[in-house]
Parts: sequence; structure tokens; C-alpha cells
Amino acid sequence: MTQNQRMWALARNELAAAVSAMGWPEELADLIAKELGSPKAIGRITSYIRQAKPRTLETLMEEMLAIQDEIAAWKEKKESQRAQAGYNEWLRERDPE
Repeated sequence: MTQNQRMWALARNELAAAVSAMGWPEELADLIAKELGSPKAIGRITSYIRQAKPRTLETLMEEMLAIQDEIAAWKEKKESQRAQAGYNEWLRERDPE
């Protein structure tokens, strides 16, 4: 098992434990992990479950969607920064001083 696989397994297992502790089926952890797509995001939702102890699945799903939105916004920001850097480089090459 690679280091990355170990990180995924650990994050998923911790999420499964948190979900089970709330009385929800452990299979829910697999669905959430798949939706979030990274050990760091899985860790965020696990922390949320342990700290906030959401009473309903709807509340939990709202938090999962909020995390997904934050990740998407971060990716968009990084892509915009890369595009801006490429454009700035193109300008420098085009008009050397």
C-alpha cells in the first residue's frame, strides 16, 4: 500500500468511525469520501461531525456541499493565478524593456 493509499484509508476509517458514532450507517462514509475526493477534505468533514454533532443528515450534507464549494473556489482561484502568471510572462516576452 502506498503512502497516499494509507492516507486515504486512514481518513476514510476516521470518517466511518465518526459517522457510526452519530448512529448513521458506515456506508455513508464511503459516499461522503467519494464526493469530497481528498483526505484533507474528508478530515474536515470528520472534524465537523465530531465537533458540531449534526442532528440531521441534511445538516451534514449541507456541510459537505459547503466544503465542496470551498474546494471549487480555491481551485478556480489557483487556475486564475496560473493564467494571470502566464499572461504576465507573455507580456514580458513580447515587450522586453
